[in-house]
Amino acid sequence: MSMNITLKQIKVFATITKHKTLTISAEKLFISKAAVSLSLAELEKQLGHSLFDRVNNRLVLNQEGKRLLPLADELLHRTQDIGDLFKQSNTLNGELKLGASDTIGNHLAPYLLRDFRQQTQHQQQSLFISNTALICQKLIDYQLDIGLIEGKIQSEKILAKEWGQDEMCVVCSPDHPLSQKPEILMRDLESSKWLLREAGSGTREFFLRTIAPRLENWYEAFQLNTTEAILNATTANLGLACLSRLAANSAIQNKRVVEIPLPLDMTRRFWLLVHTEKYQSPLLKSFIDFSSEWKQPKYD
Repeated sequence: MSMNITLKQIKVFATITKHKTLTISAEKLFISKAAVSLSLAELEKQLGHSLFDRVNNRLVLNQEGKRLLPLADELLHRTQDIGDLFKQSNTLNGELKLGASDTIGNHLAPYLLRDFRQQTQHQQQSLFISNTALICQKLIDYQLDIGLIEGKIQSEKILAKEWGQDEMCVVCSPDHPLSQKPEILMRDLESSKWLLREAGSGTREFFLRTIAPRLENWYEAFQLNTTEAILNATTANLGLACLSRLAANSAIQNKRVVEIPLPLDMTRRFWLLVHTEKYQSPLLKSFIDFSSEWKQPKYD
């Protein structure tokens, strides 16, 4: 049976996987909702399979749709490559969608993107900052091209490459009793209150893996979803915090918080992530190569 699948149908399919409703997809594609619906129906008819489950007026990708998504993503990027082929040589084209977890997104990614732009003159990048878990999910769903994270991940769908190191530190308020102790032992932290990021955060995961198991008793005073909120709560003496030195350094320098040196290895790794089936366009390959060679700024 011959098929007559069109690029328009593939683009409609990819847009619906991202936005999950016909209405929003139509707005993004600048065509009518009826045209989107017809295009999807024609594609599903040719393939002989439904690609989405209809759940509460939302279109949720089913198993058949998930099989098609890597090929659709590659096809659309290769079409972009064809369009770019006869443009000015040595010029990178297309949009790069970068995702970064909180510490990297706020403290390293802006400088990485600045240096990439200076070297390549490519200007079309977007930066999405969230926790490690959501970055990974958006990579799996093809909503991001590349991820830079702090937390460890386990997924058959994601390739992880080590990308530098980070140093963690524990901080407290200048008014906290531990701020005056010249030497800190782990037993000094017993029954302490902690200010932690939300589940899915690499910073929270580091605390639970490295510090929490060495304490018999500890308490979660507050769960906060931004580093700045945690630093402010620390300054207000609401608890101790375990943060990246990149994130805490300014507050330490300004004496808003005091570092508590611990007899522990406080290093953790950064990771560069791509989807295992993601087509690596010239732009994506270039950014991966550049990121791998890039030297992150030193602490002040």
